[in-house]
Amino acid sequence: MKNFCLTLVFLCSFSAAADPKPNILFIVCDDLNTHVSPSGYNPISTPTLAKFASESMTFNRAFCQYPVCGPSRASFLNGLYPESSGVIDNTADIRKTRPDTISMPQFFKKNGYWTASVGKVFHSPRHEHGEVAWSEFTRFENDELPVVTAARTKFEAEHGSTEDRKNRKLWKETEKAAKSKLDAQTPPGYGRSGLADAQHKDGKNARQVADWIQNDASGDKPFFIACGIQKPHVPFLAPDKYFDQYPLDEIVYQSDRANLWNSIPSTAISKRYEAFGFELGKEDDKLRRQYLQAYHACISFIDAQIALVLDSLEAKDLKENTIVIFTSDHGYHLGDHFLWGKVTLFDIGAKVPFIVRAPGITKPASTSQAMVELIDIYPTFAELANLKAPDHLQGTSLVPLLKHPERSGQKKVAYSVVSRGPNLGYALRNQRWRYGKWPNGEELYNLTKDPEEKQNLAKREDQIERLKEFRALLAAKQIEAASKR
Repeated sequence: MKNFCLTLVFLCSFSAAADPKPNILFIVCDDLNTHVSPSGYNPISTPTLAKFASESMTFNRAFCQYPVCGPSRASFLNGLYPESSGVIDNTADIRKTRPDTISMPQFFKKNGYWTASVGKVFHSPRHEHGEVAWSEFTRFENDELPVVTAARTKFEAEHGSTEDRKNRKLWKETEKAAKSKLDAQTPPGYGRSGLADAQHKDGKNARQVADWIQNDASGDKPFFIACGIQKPHVPFLAPDKYFDQYPLDEIVYQSDRANLWNSIPSTAISKRYEAFGFELGKEDDKLRRQYLQAYHACISFIDAQIALVLDSLEAKDLKENTIVIFTSDHGYHLGDHFLWGKVTLFDIGAKVPFIVRAPGITKPASTSQAMVELIDIYPTFAELANLKAPDHLQGTSLVPLLKHPERSGQKKVAYSVVSRGPNLGYALRNQRWRYGKWPNGEELYNLTKDPEEKQNLAKREDQIERLKEFRALLAAKQIEAASKR
């Protein structure tokens, strides 16, 4: 009996050693649309993402469930559609709308993982789940901008220390004026920061993750690390050298016809373009080029930071035991449809880059045309880690697609919503079409012939039957999306 027990212990120990849990690295950007080379966008240089895609599987039809930071993150971090999470704006907190829901990092921590995050993963410090979810977490700030340093030096020569009580109000006003063009939210700041990569918060984020990996911060546990990349969220700041890659006179974009919105429901519009300094139906070539240059510079900057993270896996010989997913919380308008920012259901606003490397499963340079949603991340990570996913999840594991990229997948459509006052706007997409439902009208686009969504076919008589099909699909999807409320 004693020998039997010893043998059993040995076999259990051998089994555990032979089947270690994989590490997980989740890289999520903020406001990054599909202006990256793996998504087929060539005007921007993203060599890191291009190399990563060559070793991974790229999903070409991946969509967020709500094109705003807070609701999107509450959705994919908890595996729920927004109607079930109860988070449909940036202020709501799922810990109040749906208490006791187990978030993705909390799930992995409970299952023996060392969990850590840098940057923006949960929406804001107020939404941060803290020690329940993370073994370690931190958020960095940019170093002081050189324009602020110069202003402070001049101020202190005239008035004394900025820390003196009598100077604080005046210094705040002086500081705000000094960095107004660069660091404002409205109108969104943009430009050359004058900082080095490592002085930006994303430079610090990447270096912190690389440090955790290189120094075995997880100890004898597998790690679940979420690297929250803040850019290209406004303000569009990046080190000078990344602006040099995109001369203003070489910026390429396509202008829209002035009457574009005559055939599209007005409630599909987000008026954020006004804060950027634009008018609906009017092009401003100079301003658009400046913002595009800055957005693209931010993307090349974060591409270089992500290289540090991925290289650290290779340096520690962890590449073959680490699952990596790279994506964004939603897309972003850069003047198309005369719109700027987020909060729309056009593909450029809801579609995201989505790349997965699962060693031993994904085939290098493979692609999938299946419909994918961000709520699929949670169950995918769980299955890849050989863990039973929580029952509340509404997403679908992508593991079958990772093994067979040629398959169409289980989902007929990808589903996204966004608020319009007390109402919601809805979008369904399949391989060929996008349908939109708004408080004051509908949209229907043939994505094969009109991938930029400029010809709304919803009022054409030859599309009546197709509209009926989409309305029925939407009604069923609305019920499903709210089913875990």
